Amino acid sequence: MQFNRRTALQGLGAAVAAPFVVPSARAQAVTTLRLHHFLPPVSNAHAKLLAPWARKVEADSQGRIKIDIFPAMQLGGTPPQLFDQARDGVADIVWTLPGSTPGRFPSTEVFELPFIASKRAVVNASAAQEFADSHLKDEVKDVKLLAYWAHDAGVIHANKAVRTMEDLKGLKLRNPTRLAGEALKALGAVSVGMPVPQVPESLAQRVIDGAVIPWEVVPAVKVQELVRFHTEIPGSPTLYTASFFLAMNKAKYDAMPADARAVIDANSGQAFARLAGAMWDNEAAAVSAMVRARSGNTISTISEAEKARWIAATLPVHAAWIEQVKARNLDGAKLIADARALVAKYEAAS
Repeated sequence: MQFNRRTALQGLGAAVAAPFVVPSARAQAVTTLRLHHFLPPVSNAHAKLLAPWARKVEADSQGRIKIDIFPAMQLGGTPPQLFDQARDGVADIVWTLPGSTPGRFPSTEVFELPFIASKRAVVNASAAQEFADSHLKDEVKDVKLLAYWAHDAGVIHANKAVRTMEDLKGLKLRNPTRLAGEALKALGAVSVGMPVPQVPESLAQRVIDGAVIPWEVVPAVKVQELVRFHTEIPGSPTLYTASFFLAMNKAKYDAMPADARAVIDANSGQAFARLAGAMWDNEAAAVSAMVRARSGNTISTISEAEKARWIAATLPVHAAWIEQVKARNLDGAKLIADARALVAKYEAAS
């Protein structure tokens, strides 16, 4: 073909006439993330927190991020292995408890100590997230920490009524974390550590007499059908809370386009903590009302005077922990003071 000025002009005209096509969001690469956790899909944490969060991330990214959720350890392993699954890329995102691997994340244990946390999750969640921003960077450096939060007041669910410390004596109770276990021991109970998915079978087979868990998780493991008595702790601070990580594989996060990372970031940190806190508080009210309405279930609250006895009995747990974390070059007394100040800050703000 002979190339001349007329041919060039014809080509230029065709180019100008042709529509300029902008790649749509659908045509862009989609990042698929696998989110792994330990509870069944019927659990409130799955259905009312993780799944809505995943859908919001997808919507905010205009479909450029897709999150597939694998509940009940469907990708294999055990709950204590979840953090390492995020680190190693077995899963892209995990929901897990730092307390599932006792001693590995020593700074997080401050929220496990007895009578530190608020009775309300919205307070604990925001306090824990701010605490993480200041204190957890070294301990979670192997992952991209998306959020750190804590639930509302834990409740004692047992096959006998618990109104005093004396009622706890010899009672085999599942604990959620090492230091919640130490608190139960200080109160006279026999503390048994186990992941929450093991609770139903252990109750049914009388391996344990009860469990210490928040109201939110009760229906998922059918505790209301396995025990009759439920004991609450009045006011704040409360007996214990457990804290959680939403953690992401660093390489997966770093490989995402900047705008996709921005969507993840916008739905992490305090934004996620607020969602989590609201869910736990809302479900606590709904589940406790459901259990109260059941024939044969009794909910009681210990007295303020009895609570004062429990606080005094568990003070040695604080002292022992402060000594233990010295070996990790941590100032336990300062961590306690910081955690209490943050809880007070968010109590006042909410």
